[in-house]
Amino acid sequence: MQQSTDPELACPVAPVVDIVFSRWTTPILWALHEYGRQRFVELERRLTSITPKVLTQRLRQLERDGLVTRTYHAEVPPRVEYEITELGASLGPLFAHLATWADASLGEVERARRAYDAGR
Repeated sequence: MQQSTDPELACPVAPVVDIVFSRWTTPILWALHEYGRQRFVELERRLTSITPKVLTQRLRQLERDGLVTRTYHAEVPPRVEYEITELGASLGPLFAHLATWADASLGEVERARRAYDAGR
């Protein structure tokens, strides 16, 4: 089998990074995993600096990717709830490893940044 010479195509995790690490994806998935099924307004309250437009866009993309389900309840007023799927929840170990790495390494990253910036 021939290896691709394009690094973007050759890297097997690039598509995962594109899906999972887009801005706001991880906070949304974390909130749904941590607090369970939520209405739009509940997510909006938890993620205080996201705009309603961006939250809507991200939820639609996550639903399209199969990481979140959207349930519409035909009531008056209508009620919509979002919930993390089994596929979305399966990212939990990945996020746990990243959290462990962050705890162990972000201090070193910050020191490296300060040293780099001081040398400029």
